[in-house]
Amino acid sequence: MDNNVEQGPEKTPTAVRTGTASAAAVTAEAISGTRNAGATPVNTLANANSTFWKNSGRRVPGRPSPKRDLPPGFAATGHRQAIGSGMVSTFRDYQQSVSDAWDTGDDEFCIISSTEAAAAAAAAGAGVDGTRISRQMSQTAALNVIETHSRSNQNHNTPRANDCGSADQTSSSRSTPEENREERRRSLPDSNDNRSRLRNYPGRPQLQKISSNSQDGEYETKIEKFQVLLDSPQLDLVALKKLSWSGVPRRMRAVSWRLLSKYLPPSSERRMAVLESKRQGYQDLRHNYFRVDSQDETQQDTYRQIHIDVPRMNPQIPLFQQQLVQEMFERVLFIWAIRHPASGYVQGINDLVTPFFIVFLQEALTPNTDLEKFDMSTLAEETRNIIEADSFWCLSKFLDCIQDNYIFAQLGIQEKVNQLKDLIQRIDVNLHRHLQTHGVDYLQFSFRWMNNLLTRELPLHCTIRLWDTYLAESDGFALFHLYVCAAFLLHWKEQLMQQNDFQGLMLLLQNLPTHNWSDRQINVLLAEAFRLKFTYADAPKHLETKS
Repeated sequence: MDNNVEQGPEKTPTAVRTGTASAAAVTAEAISGTRNAGATPVNTLANANSTFWKNSGRRVPGRPSPKRDLPPGFAATGHRQAIGSGMVSTFRDYQQSVSDAWDTGDDEFCIISSTEAAAAAAAAGAGVDGTRISRQMSQTAALNVIETHSRSNQNHNTPRANDCGSADQTSSSRSTPEENREERRRSLPDSNDNRSRLRNYPGRPQLQKISSNSQDGEYETKIEKFQVLLDSPQLDLVALKKLSWSGVPRRMRAVSWRLLSKYLPPSSERRMAVLESKRQGYQDLRHNYFRVDSQDETQQDTYRQIHIDVPRMNPQIPLFQQQLVQEMFERVLFIWAIRHPASGYVQGINDLVTPFFIVFLQEALTPNTDLEKFDMSTLAEETRNIIEADSFWCLSKFLDCIQDNYIFAQLGIQEKVNQLKDLIQRIDVNLHRHLQTHGVDYLQFSFRWMNNLLTRELPLHCTIRLWDTYLAESDGFALFHLYVCAAFLLHWKEQLMQQNDFQGLMLLLQNLPTHNWSDRQINVLLAEAFRLKFTYADAPKHLETKS
C-alpha cells in the first residue's frame, strides 16, 4: 500500500468510493477463497488460478502480485499450495499484494450470494455450513477496506501519516461495522464543498452576482482616472472617450454621459450655469409645446401614438408602469417629436429614452436602492424635473447622428439592413446561405435591431453598458452599431444552424436568450465588433468575387 499513498494525492472522493466499492467486492471473494482452500483439491485451485487471476510476469494494478514471499505461520497444506501457485490466503495478504489503482471493471468480482456460495461449496465437495460467510462478517471486511483507503487518503495530506498508520489499521480491524460506517461518513468531504468545487470547473456556468460595491471595487483604479479627468479645469474629451469605451463606473456614469453627449461643456467653470439654463429651457418647452388639448390634428395623432406605446414599454418592470414615470416619458417624446418635424415620433424611440432615464435616476438615489420597485412619488418634484430635462437633452444629442433612421420610409434603417446582409455574406457565407435557403430575410429580424438599437434584445443593464461605448465612439455610433449587430448575429450561429425551418429561425431570432447576460458578454460582443470594423470597414471590395 506504500505505492498506493504516493499515487493518491489528486484523488477525488468519487474515485475513492469507486475503488473502495471494488475492493470490498474483491475482499469477500478473497475471504471465500481462503475458507474453501482447505477443502478444495490442489488441481482445482491450480485451474482456478490460471483462469481466474490470469497471472503474468509483470505487476498489474488491481491484481495480486505473483511474486510474494510466503508469510510465516501458515500450516495448512491447502494454504501452502494456494500460495505457491500465486493465490493469497488472508485478506491482509491480499490487501498488501495489490495496487491502489482499482479499475471500475473489477466490479465483476462481486460478493458471492448465499445461494451461489452453496452451489460452489457443493461442487467442491464441502457442506454449505462450512463455507457460507455471514453478512456481518462480509460487511466488516468490506468496511475495513473502506477504512484503510480513507485513512491512507487522509494520512497523505497530514504530516503524521508515518507515525500512526499501522496503529490505526490495527484498531480499525477491531472496530464494529457501525463505528467504521460512522468513521467513513466523517472522512468523506462535505457535499457543499463538492458543489463549490464543481462550480469552479471550466465549462460550468458561474454564478455572476455583482453588487454595486464589488463593481466599484473592481473599477477603483478606473474611478480615480475618471476623477482626475472630470476635475480638470478643461476636460480632455478625447481622453474621456478613450477611457469610457471599455465601460464607465456607475458613480461616474451620469456626469460622463452628459459630457459625452455634449450636453455639458468641457470647461468646468461653465457646467453649472449651462445645466441651470438647459433645465430651465426644458421647462419652458413643456409650457409652450406640451398641450394635450391642442386643436392641431397632427399633434393629437402624435400624442395618441405616444400614449399607446409608453405603457407597453418594459411591462415586466413595475417602475415603468407608474403613472408619474409614464407622464415623464410622454412629455419627453412629444416635445422631441414637435421639435423634429422631419421625422416626428416613430415607434421605437420610446425605448431609447429608457437608458438615460435610468442612469440619471440612479444618480439621484443611493446605490442599494431597488430601481425596479422604486416609487417615484417619494422623489422630490425638483429632482424629477432634473431627471426629465437631462433625459430629453441627452436623447436629442444622441439621436442627431441617426436622424435618417426616423425620416419618411426610414431609409437609414433600410440601408443599414442591406449593409448587414452584405457584411454577413462576406464574413460567414454558410450562415448567410442557411438564412436565405429557409426564406429568412434580414429585414424581418434586423429592422428592430437598428430601430431600437438592440434595447429589445438585451437586458437593461447590458444596454446601459453598450451605450457607454456608443457614446464614446469618436465618429458616432451609427457605423459601429452595424458591426455590433453583425457580431451579435454571428454569436448565435451554432443555434441558428440547428434550426431547419423558417418558423424555428424566426422564433429564435426574435427571442434570443440573453436574459442571463452581464457586462462580460457585452465586452466580448464589443471586442468582436471592433475586430470586424477594423477588418472590413475600410476594405469594402477586397472580398468580393471577381467576375
